[in-house]
Parts: sequence; structure tokens; C-alpha cells
Amino acid sequence: MTIELVDGKAGVAHISSEDKAIIHQAKFSKSDVVFDWGDAFKCSMSSSNTATIGTGCASIQGLDWHITAAESVTISNGSQGMKRNDIICAHYHRNSSSDTGDVGIESVELTVLKGTPNATAAADPAIPSGKILSGAVDAYMPLWRIPLDGITVGTPVRLFTPRGALWDSVTQTCRLQWQDTSSFVPFAYGASNTITVKDGLIFVDLSSFRSTVKVGDYTVWLFKAGVKPSRTVGLGCVANVNGTAYGKQARWNTDGSVTIIGGVGSSDIVQCFQRIIPVPDGVEFRTPLRID
Repeated sequence: MTIELVDGKAGVAHISSEDKAIIHQAKFSKSDVVFDWGDAFKCSMSSSNTATIGTGCASIQGLDWHITAAESVTISNGSQGMKRNDIICAHYHRNSSSDTGDVGIESVELTVLKGTPNATAAADPAIPSGKILSGAVDAYMPLWRIPLDGITVGTPVRLFTPRGALWDSVTQTCRLQWQDTSSFVPFAYGASNTITVKDGLIFVDLSSFRSTVKVGDYTVWLFKAGVKPSRTVGLGCVANVNGTAYGKQARWNTDGSVTIIGGVGSSDIVQCFQRIIPVPDGVEFRTPLRID
């Protein structure tokens, strides 16, 4: 049978890691996900050769894993006059007939993919692209970049954005603020200046304003709080200019800000209206990392 009640009682052990990966990919994402739990895999260099990764919870291609006590990995020494990038990854492995131990046993561990030294510019090492549900026995989830300049180890660079709990992301909202209220004078009774994502739709609610400046494409609204899109989203026509026969389109940028396309004149009255569009394929919405 190709239909299965995965969480139902079947009288025999029947729930596989493949079952859970399929369901988790459908619920969360086909992408790797780090959740905002514990230390969210905070990385620190405890010595020039040791990187420590804090507690956290994640999903690699739909398979959940976590760290409940800090783990350490070894960073190889750099070389004088050379630059190098190493990548700390979570490495998923499923035993095959060539491994010791039972075939099919799955595990995850932290590993370091070492970059190639270069005298001028460092480049990240290639990340193997195995797909677990397609039968790959190895898969890698990049977490941190460790830059080396000569024998000096630089500040670790995060390669992921933690996600909040599922119930916090059912309705996701981006709150905006004016770039400059003297240049863009808000109407006394304006809208909420928010973009809300829910049920596969994007709800745009921007406030109308009077412009006192003439600008081309311009970021009128800046990010204040909430979520940001993983890719730039075209919002379509979000406003009319009073007394003219043309409208104004806008785009929602990856930094959370909103840009009016085509700009505005120095005396334009821009009358915004609510708009609903579908979430474009492949776009995800993430809350910026909390800095403690």
C-alpha cells in the first residue's frame, strides 16, 4: 500500500525515519532548519584550534536532531600568508554494507569541512549535496564558517537563521517604521504599516503619506520588528498618487524594508491601499536572530 496512517497504531513497528522526514518537510520546509531553542548552536572559539557549539535543535532534510550539552570540534592550523575558510557542519550518515555496525543505522555528528588555502581570497569548501529521501547515505548541514587569515582564526560566521516555534509562525508579521517622517509625512489616521503572512498569503497594510521630496526608487519604510523574506518579494501595485492616473508598485526586501518603485514627487500624495498576494514559491520568512 502507498497510503499509511503514520501516527496510527498498526500492531507492528512501522514508523520509519523516512516517514518522519516526509511529514516534517511538508510541515516546515524541505530546507534545513535550526529552531530557536537552547543556545541556537552558538559558536565560540575556546582556543585557536577548538570551536565550541552550544545546545540547539534542528532538522536536516526533515530529520530532527539536537545537542543537549556543548560539543567541540577541531580546527586545523592555518598557514602563514594564506587564507582559508572552514565550514562546521552537521553530518548525517546511514550505515551501508561497507560500514561497521548494522546496516541502516542512522546518526548525526558535527564535522569540519576544511577549505583550500589561498594567498589572496578564501573560498568556502564544497558542501556535498546528498538527498536523504533519494537514498543518499550522507548529508551535510552547514552551520558556521570559520575564517582563517594566516595562523589567526577570525570570528565565526553564522550560516543559518533560527526559526521560532511553530505556533509563533502560523501568523508571521513584519512591522515597519517610516524612513523619515519629514520627507514622508504620514496621514493622521494611517494603516498599521505591517506585512502579515498567513495561510500562504501576504497581507500588505501600508499607511498613506505626503512626500516632500523627489526621489527615484526609494525605501520609504524600514524594518522595525518581526519577520523578513528570504528573497525579495514583489508586492505589486500598493498605492495610487492623488490626482494622477498611475499607481505605485513596491517590493519587500530581504532586510525587511519596503521600497516604492519609480519613486515619488516632491508634492505627491500617495494613497496606499491594502493588498493580498500569494506567497511566491520558495520564499520563507524568518525572524532575525536575537542578540543576548
